[in-house]
Amino acid sequence: MEAAPGREAGQEPGPVAQGPEAEAGPGPDSERRPQPPAGPGSEPLPAAEPEPEPVSASGPGRELELGWAAGQRAGAPPESQPLPASESENGVSERPRCHTDCLEVPLSRAFRRLGWEVGSHPWIFLLLPMVLTAVLGAGLIHLPKEEEDLEEQYTPIGSPAKAERRFVQGHFTANDSNLFSIARKSTGVNYASILVVSNTNSLLEQETLSEISEVDDAVQALTVTQANGTQIPYNEVYSKNQGYCVPSHPLLFAWKTNSVLNLKNITFPIYSLAGQVVYLANILGGTVLGESMGLSQLLLEAKAMRLQYYLKTGEGEDSERSKTWLIHFLNQVGNLEKSLALKKIQVVYFTSLSRQLEFEATSMTVIPLFHLAYLLIILFAVTSSFGVISAALAVVSGFGLMLYIGVPFVIIVANSAFLILGVGVDDMFIMISAWQKTNLVDSIKERMSNVYSKVAVSITITNILAFYTRIMTSFRSVQYFCIYTGTTLLFYYFYNITCFGAFMALDGKREVVCLCWLKRPETPDQKCSSLKKPCRLPCNSLRDKHKADIHPMSLFFRDYFGPFLTSTESKFL
Repeated sequence: MEAAPGREAGQEPGPVAQGPEAEAGPGPDSERRPQPPAGPGSEPLPAAEPEPEPVSASGPGRELELGWAAGQRAGAPPESQPLPASESENGVSERPRCHTDCLEVPLSRAFRRLGWEVGSHPWIFLLLPMVLTAVLGAGLIHLPKEEEDLEEQYTPIGSPAKAERRFVQGHFTANDSNLFSIARKSTGVNYASILVVSNTNSLLEQETLSEISEVDDAVQALTVTQANGTQIPYNEVYSKNQGYCVPSHPLLFAWKTNSVLNLKNITFPIYSLAGQVVYLANILGGTVLGESMGLSQLLLEAKAMRLQYYLKTGEGEDSERSKTWLIHFLNQVGNLEKSLALKKIQVVYFTSLSRQLEFEATSMTVIPLFHLAYLLIILFAVTSSFGVISAALAVVSGFGLMLYIGVPFVIIVANSAFLILGVGVDDMFIMISAWQKTNLVDSIKERMSNVYSKVAVSITITNILAFYTRIMTSFRSVQYFCIYTGTTLLFYYFYNITCFGAFMALDGKREVVCLCWLKRPETPDQKCSSLKKPCRLPCNSLRDKHKADIHPMSLFFRDYFGPFLTSTESKFL
């Protein structure tokens, strides 16, 4: 029986149209079923509705009807059934479709091909990054050995303060070789500073000043013996003023040259000493003042005193010798305090190199933590151990390349290894998760191509661009940090899709071999049962050929943590 006009396959008949045409009855082309003649006294029977033609459940019409009802894409309908009218036939223009996968589709297709090649030739993709790392890693021999200029690296480029200092240096020159004056210095100088604090109320006493004098003499007696046998005594590196050593403290120097100096007549903050005006506000602390004496006041007590040892500063050998003496001072000043057996005073010391040395020492303390972070990630997933090795290869390659081309290595760059490991390891776990969802019965090529096509977009969208955009900052240290970190992340991305992917392919072959071996029934005389343990997968799990292995952490979040968050009780917490 032919389908009624206007009715499509699989659709219910619509309501009967009301209007003049409907009242006029069917047209001449319509078919009528014959009705029996009306007998006497009988009422006319209503027109019988056409019965639907039975359709077999396995027929094409039934399959088409079920397919469209289920919302699935069915094949082309038979020619005997009319197709639904398109929008163009109904007079409605079709709108252009908006494609949002213009990046995902070609990227997934390219990664699928790459995964197929990695699965076909895993050893090539495994050894090539290692050879490249060995070549670029040779650049680490260019690691700087000289000290880092903190002012140059951690102050803004082109700041007004630097421009003003250059103006001062150009118009107010100073002869530091023979006329040293700290007030005329516009840059930092080499110095050693000792802060002496009295255990009594005041250090302006003979016994206390005697201990301070012993400390001063011991410091000036320090001599450095270098590896080549040359010595650097204090009298060769101290700053001079009119041919004499700049005293560590003018008041202490006056007391040592004149032991009968009256300590009760000292004025503060300005003191006239042998016809010279001395400013004491920056070298005496914890003062107690008495009556006024002109512009100053009488100094009754002083709790602390600062001894300042200025050394030669400038370019060349003099500055290097001064820094060598300062390092020796830092190593020996603690022993001096013990050997002198000080009772009246306490000593605290600081040098112009202390900040630099502490900064470098702090950076070196992260090395043990760096090893610990790698170890924890390796323990989290056995397969990820080679992914961590890929991160180490990326660090060596990125740092080596930057040192090859001459990018300065600042101290904070050493801390970027944690950031590289944290950002890059996410891609590694994404690939491991996709690998665990593949089917063991498929070939290694198919499994690798499926993994790469699924993770293409996820591992490509990284923070590399964010680091390179920070190169425009005005701090040189941040610029170099971003250059090193961005380049290393780029290497990690390359090693992740080559070296780590090749390891996954090789591990897949081991997985299949061990799976077949582990499923063999053991006999009592079999002596290799202990050798089967290394072949087991993480957590001693054994995947079925047709099922994906689920990590215990995934099971925890799926079966426990997820239901807990969605429970009614947790919403009130």
